[in-house]
Amino acid sequence: MTNDTAMKLDSLWRGAHIATMKNGLYSVIENAAIGVVGGRIVWIGEAQDLPVYETQTEHDLGGGWITPGLIDCHTHLVFGGNRAGEFEQRLNGVSYQDIAKQGGGIASSVKATRDASEAELVASASRRLKSLMADGVTTVEIKSGYGLSLDSELKMLRVATELENQCPVTIKRTCLAAHAMPPEFDDKDAYIDYLCESVLPKIATLGMADAVDAFCEGIAFSTDQVERYFKIAQSLGLPVKIHAEQLTSQGGTRMAASFKALSADHIEFIEEADVKAMADSGTVAVLLPGAFFTLKETQRPPIDLLRQYGVPMAIATDANPGTSPALSLRLMMNMACTLFALTPEESLAGATIHAAKALGMSDTHGSLEVGKVADFVCWDVESPGELSYWLGGNLVKHRVYQGYLSQGNENQGGKA
Repeated sequence: MTNDTAMKLDSLWRGAHIATMKNGLYSVIENAAIGVVGGRIVWIGEAQDLPVYETQTEHDLGGGWITPGLIDCHTHLVFGGNRAGEFEQRLNGVSYQDIAKQGGGIASSVKATRDASEAELVASASRRLKSLMADGVTTVEIKSGYGLSLDSELKMLRVATELENQCPVTIKRTCLAAHAMPPEFDDKDAYIDYLCESVLPKIATLGMADAVDAFCEGIAFSTDQVERYFKIAQSLGLPVKIHAEQLTSQGGTRMAASFKALSADHIEFIEEADVKAMADSGTVAVLLPGAFFTLKETQRPPIDLLRQYGVPMAIATDANPGTSPALSLRLMMNMACTLFALTPEESLAGATIHAAKALGMSDTHGSLEVGKVADFVCWDVESPGELSYWLGGNLVKHRVYQGYLSQGNENQGGKA
């Protein structure tokens, strides 16, 4: 083969084994190599099978295992203040209801978020985001929902956009305006009307959200109210997701499946009819063990039913100030195994290929295949199962974002 016909690469990465996560399985390639052009994978396989190539840069990773970059598909990463004081109060016997009466709970996060400037929100969220990135995350979903007014929801979504501009990470923005009742409203139907008539159309017109979410629960909004909200989102061309069946069975998951929702999240109380509806609609089950753990819940999601019907199971941190102050997706992978009885392979799929599907990104992200974005991590482990085994620790040897080295915990701006 002449130089004219040699495979021309921007970069070549070799010297490690790969768990590609194709089809949600480890799908191992030993002693592998990855060729990248324009931030995309153009060749992947065993290094001994490499064709003649020319490359601008070549990286010897020095052993370990490569996986797709982790994807945190459910976070509330942008918020003002924190609720560490409430955590301490609860441990000292103060009830959630009493804390709420004192102005705590989500109301305190709404007030703090509304009062914070965009610069303050960027600074605080950036610290949390960098913790996720240092743990191997290359894509993060960020929800609004602590603004609960048009101006404050837009502020949160602008902050999410700015975080993506500043950091080597892909951000998907989700409008969760139907999260809770704002203090200026006392009628849930009137608030849903406001969201449908004023908030969603403006957010859609400005192109500020990639999806719309709602909290469907007895303490939040009813199935009928969320359905009205979703109809408007659908008419505006915005895909939907739902917080559903976390505390009780409300029928929200089945309703969301009728809209072909990207995901139904929490879902501890779903029933077989809900699971079948998810399977029929292609809706991903997003498991959130951090909230399950923090709230000391006992009702587990029906993992065996989800397996039986072939519903993809994603895993996320649910990073938020109240019920899941989690900043490690790997820790959530361990919890999914220890608390929900997933296997390490299912856990890794949940933080890669299935998480990508939960964000509508599985054509470009979540597995290492030709044509997909070159987001991957080389880990200092002897097997991919160790990613669900270790509780903490710095296991990242190299974090590669869109074909460029980027550890994620350095103080760098821009997209590398």
